[in-house]
Amino acid sequence: MKYIVQEEMSVMDKLNILSDAAKYDVSCTSSGVDRSGDGMGMGNAVKSGICHSFAGDGRCISLLKILFTNECIYNCKYCINRATNDVPRVSFTPDEICELTMQFYRRNYIEGLFLSSGILHSPNYTMELIYQAIWKLRKEHNFQGYIHVKAIPGTDESIIEKLGLIVDRMSVNLELPTAEGLKAIAPNKTRQTILKPMKQIQTGIAVNKNEIVLYKNAPRFVPAGQSTQMVIGATPESDYQIVSVAESLYQKFDLKRVFYSAFININHDKDLPATLDGPPLLREHRLYQADFLLRFYGFKANELLSEDRPNFNTMFDPKCDWALRHLEFFPVEINRADQKTLLRVPGIGTKSAQRIVWARRHGSLTFEDLKKVGVVLKRALYFITCNGKMMYHTKLEEDFIANNLLEVKERLPVGISRDGLTYKQISLFDDVNFGFQQQVTEILQTGSG
Repeated sequence: MKYIVQEEMSVMDKLNILSDAAKYDVSCTSSGVDRSGDGMGMGNAVKSGICHSFAGDGRCISLLKILFTNECIYNCKYCINRATNDVPRVSFTPDEICELTMQFYRRNYIEGLFLSSGILHSPNYTMELIYQAIWKLRKEHNFQGYIHVKAIPGTDESIIEKLGLIVDRMSVNLELPTAEGLKAIAPNKTRQTILKPMKQIQTGIAVNKNEIVLYKNAPRFVPAGQSTQMVIGATPESDYQIVSVAESLYQKFDLKRVFYSAFININHDKDLPATLDGPPLLREHRLYQADFLLRFYGFKANELLSEDRPNFNTMFDPKCDWALRHLEFFPVEINRADQKTLLRVPGIGTKSAQRIVWARRHGSLTFEDLKKVGVVLKRALYFITCNGKMMYHTKLEEDFIANNLLEVKERLPVGISRDGLTYKQISLFDDVNFGFQQQVTEILQTGSG
C-alpha cells in the first residue's frame, strides 16, 4: 500500500482534505434525541434544537462532518480512501477535533459533530483515538451538543461500550446490500464483522432503557439510536433485494434509518460498473421514498416489488407505482376508509390522513376540504371518492391514469431529472458566496472568542 503522508500540515489544510473525504458518507442524520444541557457546559441536544441543512439531493450537512483520518488499511474498490489510492493522507489529533468542534459551535455554524474515519493501523487503534477525542469534548470542553460517531467493524466490544455512553448516535455501515457484493468489492470486510457491532448497539440500547427505568440518573447509551448506509449501484442487486435488506435491518436491529448512497465512480476500477450517466440519483431517490413507505405507511417489501418485478419504475414514485398495479383496491371512499387504507392513496401523507380521520368526525368531507387538510389532489383524484363521487369523470384504467400522472410534474430534488442527471457533490465549503472558507481560516487563526 502507498501513502502520501503530510506530516507538516495546518489544521485548515487537514480540514479541507478530511471534510472533502467525508462527503461520501451520507448517514449523518442529526435528529432524534432530547437531552438538555446541565447549564454548566456548552450546547445541548434537543430534537427541535438540532439545526438541519440539506443539499438539494437530500444529503444532510447540518453537522461538522469530517473524517478522523483518511488513512486506511482496507482496499474497498469504490472508496476514495482505499489503501492503493495515491492521495494525501492526513489525520486529526483528538485535540484538533475538539478545537474545530468548539470553534464552529461557538460561531453557530454547527449544532453538533459527525465523525467517521478510515482505519489507521487497526480498528481498535482508530476507535481508541476517536474515543479520546469525544471524551475530551464531553469532559474537558463540556460540549453537550449532538455527536454521531461511525463505529468501525472489528472494534472490540469494550470500546463500543464506552463510546456508546458519551455519544448520541452510532452507525455501522453495511456498505453493500449483500454478502456476495461485499466479498466482490470490499474483500477486507465481512457481513459478520459488520452485524456484530450492530447487534451489540441494539442490545446495549435495550438494556439501557431498563436501567433508566430503575435508575433515573443512569448514563444513556446511544440515546438517538443507530443507523447504517448502503452503496447503491456498485453491485448488481435489484431494488427488491435492497428494500428487503432494509426491511430486515429495521426488524432485526431496530435501526432508526437506513441511508442509500448512489455509487460514484471515483476510482474507475475495472471491477466496478461504468456509470456514463453519472451516479444513479433518481434510483437513490426512489429507494428513499420506498423506505418511508416501509417505516411510516405500513407497506411491506414484497408488496412494493417481487422477484418477478424486481425494480421500481423510476417514472413514478413507489406509492403511485403500487397503486397503478393494484387498481382493484380503488377508488377509496374518503369518508369511510380507515387510516391504514388512506395511507395507501397517492397524494395522502401521514399528516393529511390523520387530519381526514379527525375532520370527518364533524361531517362529510368534500374535495375542497381535502385541499385544506393537505391532500395533493392532482395525484389523489384518480384513486378516491367523496360521498360516492369522483372529482372528475375518470377511467379506472392503468394506462389512462399513468398517462395523466406523467403530465403532473413531480417535484424532484435539485440535481435529479428523468432526462439526463445532473450532479454536484457537496462539500463543507460550498457556500462560497458568504466567504465561508475565509471565515473558517479566521476562526483557526484567532482561536476562541
